[in-house]
Amino acid sequence: MSNRRQFLYQIGAPAAAALTYSSLVPARVPAVLEHIAGVTGDVTRDETFWREVQQAFTVDRSLINLNSGGVSPSPRIVQEAMKGHLDYSNEAPVYTMWRILEPQREGVRQRLALEFGCDSEEIALTRNASEGLQICQLGLEFEPGDEVLTTTQDYGRMITTFKQRERREGIVLKQFSIPIPSEDPGEIVRLFEENIGPRTRAILMCHMINITGQILPVKPVVQMARRKGIPVIVDGAHAFGHFDFKHEDLDCDYYASSLHKWLLAPHGTGLLHVRKNKIKELWPLMAAPEGMDEDIRKYEEIGTHPAANYIAIAEALTFHQGIGAKRKEDRLRYLRDYWAKPLMQHDRVRLHTSLKPEFSCCIGTVQIEGIDTAELGTHLWDAHRIIATPIKHAEFEGLRVTANLFTTLEELNRFVDAMEQVVRHGLPATESS
Repeated sequence: MSNRRQFLYQIGAPAAAALTYSSLVPARVPAVLEHIAGVTGDVTRDETFWREVQQAFTVDRSLINLNSGGVSPSPRIVQEAMKGHLDYSNEAPVYTMWRILEPQREGVRQRLALEFGCDSEEIALTRNASEGLQICQLGLEFEPGDEVLTTTQDYGRMITTFKQRERREGIVLKQFSIPIPSEDPGEIVRLFEENIGPRTRAILMCHMINITGQILPVKPVVQMARRKGIPVIVDGAHAFGHFDFKHEDLDCDYYASSLHKWLLAPHGTGLLHVRKNKIKELWPLMAAPEGMDEDIRKYEEIGTHPAANYIAIAEALTFHQGIGAKRKEDRLRYLRDYWAKPLMQHDRVRLHTSLKPEFSCCIGTVQIEGIDTAELGTHLWDAHRIIATPIKHAEFEGLRVTANLFTTLEELNRFVDAMEQVVRHGLPATESS
């Protein structure tokens, strides 16, 4: 009998149910966090410091992953925590998962709320940003002819969600263009305001646009719309854990993010923030009993689900907080600038992302004029084993590059070299023909 099982047997099931699984195993602190604890000052360019962080990951160094923005690898400590919780769940799921692990979601909820700067009764644990946003998009009530407003650069899945409501319910989706890139917050607010019509009932906007990394002025748009009685749903898929901010910097009523991107949490985890006085009026995606009408947990009523993924968010938060949100933001922006600035020295290279820190962070979208971006992405993989994301938008195209804390400067140097070869010599004839 294992020590944990023996302990549970000795104290009896009722007492064991009051304990958490984590309390029965010794706490472990990653060596990287012990190293970081004693470091002070600006370490943005200190490669000795960041080498310790890079070693916290289990990534495949035979390739260069520059699409961590889609879904990022988690640090080893997060993987181990999730695997441990999953193993424990499988000992007797109806007991170990439902009675021991599941209550620990509340601790995770409280920690996420502290990190975001809101009440814990305003945070729901979801599977991703799409789920959280669709709760808002489908949970608000509209009449035929009502209009919802968003940009042409918002995430495709969210545009598809409103287009389905168009087909099914007769609402109207209105989209408008914004500059690429944009360095004038006032212009963004003006464009949102001038596109509001008499039937506008909701606005969807990105905190950070996924295809360019553009940071938008959420708070002034939210406050402008609130004066007109229009709710704003904020897509924060790429923002939470990426750069340093709190809810008070946004003042929004509805916000959703994926945690498996920049927080480095287990895959398939996200959060939804709904301001407390808005919970009652926002329907969940899956039915919840009437008694939960004002309970944020009604958005978590999805049936049987794993506890391990959500409990291991706690380890990702510890990793994130151990490094420090601002320190992490500065490093991520440095990694973007490290590859972007050399490439911008070439006349044929266009960066569709502002390099000003208030408008962007680690995401950058780059174009080589005269080169098809999809073919470029294929070439980088086939010839150099570099993963990046070709973007083919109606208004522009480019390669989206998302490094992360595990990315080394040597990997970025190889990416720059590969891109400069294409700038100078084009794609190999066999690839472009």
